Amino acid sequence: MTGTAPSLRHFVDLLTAREDVVEIREPVSAEHEIAAHLAQTDPGPAMLFTDVVGATMPVVGNVLGTLDRVALALGSTVAEIQDRMMAAILADDPVVVVDEGPSQQVVRDADLSALPIPTFFEHEGGPYITAGVIIARDPVTGAANASFARVRPLDATTAMVGIAPNHHLQQMAERSPDGRLDIAVVIGAHPAVQLAACLYLALGDDELRHAQSLLGEPLRMVRATSIDVLVPAEAEIVLEGTLDIGTTVEEGPVSEYHGMYETYGRAATARFTVMTTRRDPWFQAVLPGWHREHVYLGAIPIAAGLRAAIARSIPTVGEVAVTEGGAGRLAAVIALRNPRPGQGKQVMMAAWGSLSMLKQVTVVDDDIDVWDAVHVEWARVTRCVVETDVVIVPSARTDRSEPLEVGGTVTKIGFDAVADPRARPGGFVRAEPPAHVMEKVSTAGAPVLRATSEGAGA
Repeated sequence: MTGTAPSLRHFVDLLTAREDVVEIREPVSAEHEIAAHLAQTDPGPAMLFTDVVGATMPVVGNVLGTLDRVALALGSTVAEIQDRMMAAILADDPVVVVDEGPSQQVVRDADLSALPIPTFFEHEGGPYITAGVIIARDPVTGAANASFARVRPLDATTAMVGIAPNHHLQQMAERSPDGRLDIAVVIGAHPAVQLAACLYLALGDDELRHAQSLLGEPLRMVRATSIDVLVPAEAEIVLEGTLDIGTTVEEGPVSEYHGMYETYGRAATARFTVMTTRRDPWFQAVLPGWHREHVYLGAIPIAAGLRAAIARSIPTVGEVAVTEGGAGRLAAVIALRNPRPGQGKQVMMAAWGSLSMLKQVTVVDDDIDVWDAVHVEWARVTRCVVETDVVIVPSARTDRSEPLEVGGTVTKIGFDAVADPRARPGGFVRAEPPAHVMEKVSTAGAPVLRATSEGAGA
């Protein structure tokens, strides 16, 4: 461990102090065994594999596998996560450039075979780097960009890079005369940097300038050794190379956030020339597919970005959840403060217009906990009048990753679960003890009886 600088290691130290890390000391194979451990532990503690067969470095995974750990990474409570993400979207602070950092303690020729890259799932074509933040600069504007994409090694120096046609990396590479773009793949950055890289921002908006707000202090960056990009000074491993969208390979089946396989066809490649690391680097793995860390890395930034987008036209929008059941991408619950008639449907349209992959939207009053699936279902069954409040939009545009898309479209559905006094003459007041008595009992710290296997209150 090194000091207290904000880094992946420091964060794992915090988890260790909370007894939220399991260390696996017996030998494990990077081929499926690490993935099996992570899958069976999900959504349990973070895992540190200290003896990976044939490797010289440990592997850490499931780092952000719970909302509590996300909150810890941001120095917040779970209830404050979205406010922190919203503040980060509004922030725009220059990063701090330093002359040296731990991520460049060792500089060597790139060798992907030296990394303990896990093979995750049965039908995928090989191992994938899944925790690599890819940093690049627009060849026209010079603006930086940070994002995630799956990277699968093809040999010691080349890899397949899975990027969608609307991915900013693809767009920046297309602006280059030869379709090539220098990139740095950063493995083991602080979790705040990883969350910032998942923000849905406009092309030209540098995610790393927003990462400092999440980090809570200046983000230290160093210049890459062979390309013109800045990389986090505290990272574990950095691969420096060039993306080439003109040289492609067939990827085959790959796991997606919805938990199934997709086949996207041919994918771009990259050639790496330099690898910089700490003296004793750790390799980080994010278990992809429909698993908690992958879900949260998408859902939390997407929810904040969705709220910010809707608020531009509907300022009374409240908390937004992009749900676990919707795989962190496909379903959202959106709260409204003092909604006016018809505003629930207006929110649906704004949400679908902002995020094409979003398929199901439920709009509720702000007395509903949008992150609580039971509360949301209660609102749907008690406040949503099916014949007037369910909106179905056939053949709406969607993302290629949508599991049921046909020709780039899918039918979308919205539930206006906002309480409309006209729908229920008796009103929607919930039956509860008087507020002042609830407050008195809460303040007094009255004991709560819980049922046990030996009987109630035992």
